[in-house]
Amino acid sequence: MLNVYLSGEIHTDWRDQIIEGAHGLDVEFSAPVTDHGASDDCGVAILGAEDDKFWHDRKGAMVNAIRTRKGIEEADVVVVRFGDKYKQWNAAFDAGYASAMGKSLIILQPPEHDHALKEVDAAALAVTREPRQVVEILRYVLEGTLPV
Repeated sequence: MLNVYLSGEIHTDWRDQIIEGAHGLDVEFSAPVTDHGASDDCGVAILGAEDDKFWHDRKGAMVNAIRTRKGIEEADVVVVRFGDKYKQWNAAFDAGYASAMGKSLIILQPPEHDHALKEVDAAALAVTREPRQVVEILRYVLEGTLPV
């Protein structure tokens, strides 16, 4: 069984593409909460309201960090997706955390991010452009087979 943590942007279906493509492989996936509202508001929903947006966001970040740390620590492979819509500072942090823990790191990003993410990419064992490439890496790791 390969445990894979899917980190990064939440505005496209890249996670679903990887999970669907890996059907039949001995892989278990985990991920952060991808409901943007729930992720933003989890801290105040659980720990109480905050008048100051800084503390509102901080509570959410801290509660989310519990899930993120668990997911990365338990993962054999961490996939971090950098998308087009927003700057994913949290994704860069996750990639650094995974790298510092010695996790096998796969980055999924468009070519236009290559320069900005050169240090992140240098820490990765693979930089991919499409979700199918991530699936092909997982298949190769588990079965030793090349794509047809």
